[in-house]
Amino acid sequence: MRLSFVAAALCLLPAFSWAEVRLIMAEERGCIYCARWNAEIADIYPKTPEGRTAPLLRYDIQRDVAPIELASRVVFTPTFVLVKDGMEIDRLEGYPGEDFFWGILGMMLNRADIPLKAEDDTR
Repeated sequence: MRLSFVAAALCLLPAFSWAEVRLIMAEERGCIYCARWNAEIADIYPKTPEGRTAPLLRYDIQRDVAPIELASRVVFTPTFVLVKDGMEIDRLEGYPGEDFFWGILGMMLNRADIPLKAEDDTR
C-alpha cells in the first residue's frame, strides 16, 4: 500500500515542477488596469509565442498567497512576475497598454535568455 502511494506521488511530481517558465499575474478586485489587461490581452495571451513560453498563473493579492517567494512585495496591480525554476527573474509593475506590454514582456524574456516557443513546439 505504501509503495503504491509513493509511486502515485512520483507520477504527479512533473505536474508540480517549476522547470517551466511562468508569468505570474498579481491582481486584485477593483483594479482597473487588471480589467483593461483582461479585455485587451487575456484571451489571446495563451495563443501567442509568449503565452506558450511563459503560461500565465494568476493570483489575487488580497485573497491568495503568492505561488512563489517573491523578491519583493507586490505594491501595484497588475504586476507581472517572470519565473523560472520557481525563482523570480524579472517583473513588470502596472499595465502600460497593449503595445508596451508585448514589447516589455519580449525584453524580459530576452534578458533572461528564454527563447520563444513556436506554435508547434510542445516541449
